[in-house]
Amino acid sequence: MRERDYYEVLGVENGASADDLKSAYRKIALKYHPDRNQGDADAESKFKEAAEAYAVLGDDEKRQRYDQFGHAGVNGQAGFGGGGGFSVDDIFSAFGDIFGGRGGSTTSFGGFSFDELFSGRRGGRRGASLRVDLAVTLEEVSKGVEKEIEVTRLDTCDSCNGSGAKAGTRPESCSMCGGGGEVQQSQGFFAIRRTCPTCQGRGQVVKSPCPSCRGAGATRKREAKKIRIPPGIEEGHVERLPGQGEAGEAGAPPGDLVLVIHVEDHSLFERHGPDLLCDVPIRYGQAALGASIQVQTLTGQVEMKIPKGTQPGQILRLRGQGLPRGDGRGNGSLLVRVSVDVPKKLTAREGELMTELDEIQAKKRRASGTTPRDADDKGKGLFEKIKDIF
Repeated sequence: MRERDYYEVLGVENGASADDLKSAYRKIALKYHPDRNQGDADAESKFKEAAEAYAVLGDDEKRQRYDQFGHAGVNGQAGFGGGGGFSVDDIFSAFGDIFGGRGGSTTSFGGFSFDELFSGRRGGRRGASLRVDLAVTLEEVSKGVEKEIEVTRLDTCDSCNGSGAKAGTRPESCSMCGGGGEVQQSQGFFAIRRTCPTCQGRGQVVKSPCPSCRGAGATRKREAKKIRIPPGIEEGHVERLPGQGEAGEAGAPPGDLVLVIHVEDHSLFERHGPDLLCDVPIRYGQAALGASIQVQTLTGQVEMKIPKGTQPGQILRLRGQGLPRGDGRGNGSLLVRVSVDVPKKLTAREGELMTELDEIQAKKRRASGTTPRDADDKGKGLFEKIKDIF
């Protein structure tokens, strides 16, 4: 069977640079990796073929002989005995710079994930992330606030600086894996590598544990942190602080601190995004004749005009008296829902005047054949009324 040209196998030109060769080989290796193509003999063949091609073209001396004499110049010198007589494990051993410096695929080589294998990440597990639920008031949302929280977390042990070893001693190389963090076991075609059960992949063991952390390398600490809450923050907002969680194992990065914001209910105001809604009672005469009244906002009282003929349930808008908008374009509005305060008891004189007024209004309606203004709003709920004003 005709041997394919190594440049053709990698999909590069004859004059390709070393970086181009490495990049091309990485793409092919990722595409036909055994973990991604389990049971696919064709993919395994292409994976080996690409490895053989790179073993030659990635070596300046072998590449020169190949360019001059072709396959005859490098037969048996591909680095694996030539002609495909090598195991997949041999590939990982030979190309440590490409595959992250250590052998092992996701399921068959050391228990590393595919991403860890090809990014070179090693060592202990990343630290756990911590969640803190933080409550703020509407007043604090309006202006922004700095809060102080206390977090209890695992942090690097001060006594041993995270090594886990007692002062004056050091961790020793693991005798089981020889410091490699893995043990190898033959299983059919593959040479399988697994995480060392003695050192849990660290490559070291602590014979004399640190008394402060008992060999863990981390101790639980309570720490106060100041958190800045920006104006206009929403209920349920999640803020992630990288590296502020618990310490990782064996030098691995720490986790994150995750803040979840909760906005407390207010006794007067109901929040609708950047807008606030409140109920304000007025007298019948103010609704009919119009008036100026004082309305409470989050920052104090402001004057609001009641137009003549204001109806019960009508919503009036005070622009700029709501909460800061998330996009920084000013504040929302204060939506004032008007209710008419109907007196439960009337004096004799008040009763006479109300009766006279009611008779006058009844005559006007009969004469004009009209209905009250609020008839059109009958049956409308709060949502529809709010929607109407936008």
